[in-house]
Amino acid sequence: MSTLITGIGSLVTNDPGLGAGPLGLVEDAAVVVDGDRIAWVGPAAAAPAADDRFDAAGRALLPGFVDSHSHLVFAGDRTAEFNARMSGRSYSAGGIRTTVAATRAASDAELDANLARFLREALRQGTTTVECKSGYGLTVEDEARALRIAARHTPETTYLGAHVVAPEFADDPAGYVELVTGEMLDACAPHAKWVDVFCERGAFDGDQARAVLTAGAARGLVPRVHANQLSYGPGVQLAVELGAASADHCTHLTDEDVAALAGSRTVATLLPGAEFSTRAEYPNARRLLDAGAAVALSTDCNPGSSFTSSMAFCIAVAVREMGMTPDEAVFAATATGARALRRTDVGTVTVGARADLLLLDAPSHVHLAYRPGVPLTAAVWRNGVREV
Repeated sequence: MSTLITGIGSLVTNDPGLGAGPLGLVEDAAVVVDGDRIAWVGPAAAAPAADDRFDAAGRALLPGFVDSHSHLVFAGDRTAEFNARMSGRSYSAGGIRTTVAATRAASDAELDANLARFLREALRQGTTTVECKSGYGLTVEDEARALRIAARHTPETTYLGAHVVAPEFADDPAGYVELVTGEMLDACAPHAKWVDVFCERGAFDGDQARAVLTAGAARGLVPRVHANQLSYGPGVQLAVELGAASADHCTHLTDEDVAALAGSRTVATLLPGAEFSTRAEYPNARRLLDAGAAVALSTDCNPGSSFTSSMAFCIAVAVREMGMTPDEAVFAATATGARALRRTDVGTVTVGARADLLLLDAPSHVHLAYRPGVPLTAAVWRNGVREV
């Protein structure tokens, strides 16, 4: 079955060859979906016939959001921690251990149901591609089962055994790194595409992070790095050196860090939900973009420091607080998010791309920042099927 989506007031293609500006905007547009792919894109007046027809009624259509950084295999709740933090206590990485205890105690069925619930929540808001990390088990079996569960729902699975040092190894961090790069990696690699590490004070230093990433790469996993979130450090430089797909957070950057990102294939993935939820300094997206770095936006959805699944919220915050234009923020949440996952089949509305589409109940993508907090999803297609 093919479907003609016509009457699109404004279409974001993310292909300047198809329309105006970097977003490749096409006014009064149409799209033909055939199976799970985009078969045709252009002005509505020139659209070919199709088996079915959907009238967008002048609303805006854009690619489904690509959320390239999330932590959704977990159990438990950290409301008390958030409440205390909003009452004056600063955030530190230690809170992760609270979720570790709850996740270890949960059954596979509970973890699977929780993950599915958050993915449905994200889909209703227009997110069609999600990366999902382990990192709340910190034992061989718990990390492996987290990745097995995640792999049932998404191909974008990340081994994050090096989230923090497991409590059993509090006095032996070197022993934990040995576990993460040995037996745990052996159990997790078959279920993962990526390897990640929290390179930060209170978590893993530069040498430990290098050991984790190079061991993962030797097993065929592509590096990603939690880098420079809480302080200046070696994370960004290490990510660029090792050819990581992304350096995530990038809140505290030196000029050398910015230059390294701008001269590399490593995407700077910014996670404004984390700063919003911890009352921390926001990353400077304008500085990165002006230097020529590729910038993505993602939710960092997790129960401790960024408990949001809304990419639209992250777009609005990035525009208001991080120096991005609405066009740049939408591009970062779609096309550059896909680049952070090294995907070419999502994040665009172009012939041959996967038919993952978000129809807004608004005439322009700018409304994502212009009307913050308002539910603007009118319809969502994933793999060519209208699911919302």
